[in-house]
Amino acid sequence: MGLLLLNLVLGILWTLLTGDLHFTNFIQGVIIGYVILFVSKNAIVKTRYFTRLPKIFLFILYFIKELIVANIKVAYDILTVKDKMRPGIIALPLDAKTDLEITLFANLITMTPGSLSIDTSDDNKVLYVHAMYIDDPQKYKEELKTGLERKLLEILR
Repeated sequence: MGLLLLNLVLGILWTLLTGDLHFTNFIQGVIIGYVILFVSKNAIVKTRYFTRLPKIFLFILYFIKELIVANIKVAYDILTVKDKMRPGIIALPLDAKTDLEITLFANLITMTPGSLSIDTSDDNKVLYVHAMYIDDPQKYKEELKTGLERKLLEILR
């Protein structure tokens, strides 16, 4: 967490030194600070900061794409005459172990339209998910496991 704080401080310093107190200038300073820290990473203690930050950015883009696709799917189903819903509840075995990992994963599923995390098993090894569109339960499980859960765990671990 120390490098993130240092990167934010570099962004603030950039903003103050340039005299332009706009948010876009701060973001430019953070990006310049990241580049400076990346170039000087051999002088800094070994850290996962430089691999984790791009993964977080890619994860955010991935999740936004999933949100857009799910919204379009639900909106299409609402606006058309034919009902394409095939709702069901699946038991999804979890690779996530900690409470933080399970909570974030369950909340990300719930934030996606058409799906809802219901509960976990007593031993926290299975997450029960209600989904509006389950044509193939095994395929749906694989999409969640290889997509959202795997990408989330890459960031958190």
